[in-house]
Amino acid sequence: MTDWDIKKLRILRTLADRGTVTATAEVLHMTPSAVSQQLTNLARQLGVPLLEPQGRRVRLTDAAHLVLRHTEAVFAQLERADAELTGYRSGESGEVRVGAFSTAVPVLVVPAVAALRRTHPGIELRVRETEAAESYELLSAGTVDLALSLAAHAPTTAQDTRFTRITLLEDPLDVALPPDHPLAAAPVLRLADLAADRWIYGGSGPWSEITRSACEPAGFVPEQAHSASGWTAILAMVEAGMGVALVPRMVSARASGVTVRTLTHDRPTRHVIAALRRGTEAAPAVAQALKALQRAAGTLG
Repeated sequence: MTDWDIKKLRILRTLADRGTVTATAEVLHMTPSAVSQQLTNLARQLGVPLLEPQGRRVRLTDAAHLVLRHTEAVFAQLERADAELTGYRSGESGEVRVGAFSTAVPVLVVPAVAALRRTHPGIELRVRETEAAESYELLSAGTVDLALSLAAHAPTTAQDTRFTRITLLEDPLDVALPPDHPLAAAPVLRLADLAADRWIYGGSGPWSEITRSACEPAGFVPEQAHSASGWTAILAMVEAGMGVALVPRMVSARASGVTVRTLTHDRPTRHVIAALRRGTEAAPAVAQALKALQRAAGTLG
């Protein structure tokens, strides 16, 4: 019978995710030579070549992809087994590592922490502020147990089988205007009314796509006057009269120095999701943390 080495298979899966031996070594806190040696030993144990040279890098062979297809089910089952053992040993106590993007921390994660302290004092949430786009890498590497992200950052279908995703919140997008904007006090405001304005939003990636996708149904492509990714910078530029911006309700509810208007007719939104490694949702502590986040999201909705 083939000798399946779980540790080495995890290294192979990480290489498939990260693409290079160097990146794999960094995530797993190993040296590149140790990664290469472990994969060489795994190929010898399985009796098939797993890597082949591609220029100065390596790529996975067809045999390696075949191995990974079968081992995903094994990893998911091991996650479930580990979750059940944890629940058996410690009941509802335990530690849950949560990764969350900056705007989700004060409005979702902090209320969830406070709620768990009251209802399940044995569960500790360890919070790590992350970029929404890196959530799945952190989950895959085992750095966090539960990650808050945006639907726009979801992985491709081929990778999706490793994760469970749960929509927490549809976060409405409001428009932030300079206080002296001619439409700041308009009785009703539509995105089309701002077609001629200068806009502030990220230069690339999902937030740029969200802004464009919201404006295009209103009949225009927003003119990008300035590019920024941080809400502090965006709101400061709006306050200074440098342009207008779409701002998620999670941010606009705490904004000052600008005029925030609700777009009742256009109703643009972004979707905030919780992602977990498939199988870990059975862990009692993780399940309670997820429930606390869902309750916090419900109060916002």
